[in-house]
Amino acid sequence: MVVASVGHSPYAGSVALSSRRRCLTPVAPLAVAAYFCQAMPDQDADSPKSEPSPARGDLRAAYKTNIVVIGAGQAGLSTAYNLRKLGLQPGRDFVILDKSPEAGGAWQYRWPSLTLSTVNRIHDLPGMQFADVVEEGATQVRASVAVPKYFAAYEREFDLPVYRPVTVKVVCDRGDRLRVETDRETFSARGIVNATGTWETPVIPAYPGSERFKGRQLHTRDYRSAEAFAGQRVVIVGGGISALQLLDEISRVAATIWVTRREPQFHDRAFTPDDGRAAVAIVEDRVRRGLVPGSVVSVTGIPWTPALKAARDRGVLDRLPMFNEITEDGVRWPDGSEQRADVILWNTGFRSSLDHLAPLQIREEGGGIVMAGKLATQVSRDPRIHLVGYGPSASTIGANRAGGAAARELAAYLGLA
Repeated sequence: MVVASVGHSPYAGSVALSSRRRCLTPVAPLAVAAYFCQAMPDQDADSPKSEPSPARGDLRAAYKTNIVVIGAGQAGLSTAYNLRKLGLQPGRDFVILDKSPEAGGAWQYRWPSLTLSTVNRIHDLPGMQFADVVEEGATQVRASVAVPKYFAAYEREFDLPVYRPVTVKVVCDRGDRLRVETDRETFSARGIVNATGTWETPVIPAYPGSERFKGRQLHTRDYRSAEAFAGQRVVIVGGGISALQLLDEISRVAATIWVTRREPQFHDRAFTPDDGRAAVAIVEDRVRRGLVPGSVVSVTGIPWTPALKAARDRGVLDRLPMFNEITEDGVRWPDGSEQRADVILWNTGFRSSLDHLAPLQIREEGGGIVMAGKLATQVSRDPRIHLVGYGPSASTIGANRAGGAAARELAAYLGLA
């Protein structure tokens, strides 16, 4: 593999790729991937020859660095800040890659009605308060505007150059190094901190008859405004906070039916730090045992906010059990009862965006990943890989703490600090 050291801008020249035993793209047939990974031996770093990429089918040279941080949301920026705090230099010792064209992570794609008054608290990134950038009390500012503004200021303040837009296609094991192939450059790294979140991988359950439905099927991430549903019949699926917020909004302009798999657990008590720690401990225990992380709401329940109480008083929270079939014109329950619908809005969550790591075979048979380390960010099967924003760190405050732990543990493991 041809390897070029990373300078201040890795886009200065051509770039790219190689493979070893565990190298396949998420879309490539296993046999083809195995052929490339096993049949293509590593080239010496000084060799003028490059290998063909199994993902692109071309010749590219890889830029060499110690750590690649994939994702520049809360988790990625926290990790980068802590790497810099350890004395590592961005662009030389580590690089930050982000799929989005602008700063802000998934926040920049949130619906306009999600304001600072309706969103869960935005926790400060290490070293800079949110209030330093966004005026305190500006509750009606869109979260999709305020948070990207904060993240952009943070990148400037701490001189954290983020290479964007860059989509990581696949990560392959090269023995003592990891090859990170993107749609632009390819990097050769000794370790990886993955902070890609969940926004790119929405979950829509499969139900019989789904392909026959004549109306629209949308996911939370497709939502922009309630006005798009005015005068329609909308089935809203899901029992989380997003589902309830969209149910509240859409029910003001459309006929809504709310369905969930389980009866939501509402409560009036204040959410305390002890509650938060208990919820994190439950999720952390799951991932340390290699189980798929559970939903935070399933652990904490849903607090009765003024908005939810008002929705309840309007009769909006009359929940129905989950249907078992989708028809051409709506949905059907096991007892044969039906409901006509123009739209099915799936608020059924997201899964961690980890498809690009599939070649590394870090998952257990049940789909989970055995996690280790102080805050359960280290992949047990490969200590060079940390997942920040996965499991117990899938929150803004959790991502901050996990970013610091991952940076320190990975730097120590690689002998960089």
